[in-house]
Amino acid sequence: MNNTDWGNLPFGYMKTNYNVRCYFRNGKWGELEISSSETINIHMAATSLHYGQEAFEGAKAFMGKDGKVRLFRWEENAKRLRNSAKGIMMAEVPDDLYFSAVKKVIELNKEFVPPYGSGASLYIRPLLIGTGAQVGVKPADEYLFMIFVSPVGPYFKSGFKPVNMMICRSFDRAAPLGTGHIKVGGNYAASLQSLKKGHDGGFASVIYLDAKHKEYIDECGPANFFAIKDNTYFTPESSSILPSITNMSLIQVAEDLGYETLRRPIHIDELSDFDEAGACGTAAVITPIAKIVDEIENKTYEFSTDGKPGKISTKLYKRLQAIQTGDVPDEHNWVELLDI
Repeated sequence: MNNTDWGNLPFGYMKTNYNVRCYFRNGKWGELEISSSETINIHMAATSLHYGQEAFEGAKAFMGKDGKVRLFRWEENAKRLRNSAKGIMMAEVPDDLYFSAVKKVIELNKEFVPPYGSGASLYIRPLLIGTGAQVGVKPADEYLFMIFVSPVGPYFKSGFKPVNMMICRSFDRAAPLGTGHIKVGGNYAASLQSLKKGHDGGFASVIYLDAKHKEYIDECGPANFFAIKDNTYFTPESSSILPSITNMSLIQVAEDLGYETLRRPIHIDELSDFDEAGACGTAAVITPIAKIVDEIENKTYEFSTDGKPGKISTKLYKRLQAIQTGDVPDEHNWVELLDI
């Protein structure tokens, strides 16, 4: 019997029953394997360890009021993983293998899907790594695709409450023609120092500016940035931003609710004009921003003075969550009901 305190889960790793794995060898993918091991046996010269041939995804499954498990927009995760693999020359995972793997791992760990109304979800972590041994800088000839799951609570301890962020000018997350647009581990390694600097300063996260001009908003820590003004949802356009599936979904939800949407470069000076601002991604869905501090320019931009999220951000957050849990109709066929 599962005695998990679902309402007080952190956003972190919890051991579950099984993970699933599949190997790419001799030019083709093998059969899906089930494992109870939390470790990987890997060659010391594997390309993932030396040359960064590694990509991953983040997705969620939810328990509905009807007791059915819902998987949110898996096709987009599969597509993004393929794009990541293509970007660093790894074997691409076909849709049928991806879906079979994600369905199987949820089925094997169904007892870890948090109950409806708990505020928690089952986090799904697909991983693709180069396992073939190479000493020269070139792609591997063997790869491992695996998925593990973990029940998680809110990404930020505060939950859906405004947080403070700082402008990061001393670090770049990714170069304009680099790997910022794909979900590879190197991007996150490059963000660790700046995130620590932000956390040490008392900020929940940092906001990166574009690497070329240092004038336009890029990413918001490990998430996409958005802002609200005049009933319009704004989000940055840049070749170094990871296409967020949550952001993509929020744009559609905003339009469904009658708001205008606009994706374009956002100059840092525009922050003073916005009524609301936030970060969005799979882990947190929406993290409202209370204020953004630019220490170098000695400026502070405030979006919430009463500790409450903005009205439009709240509407978007509740609507998207309701779609994910099946509380409102899924008009865009985003949710896959799993027969498990």
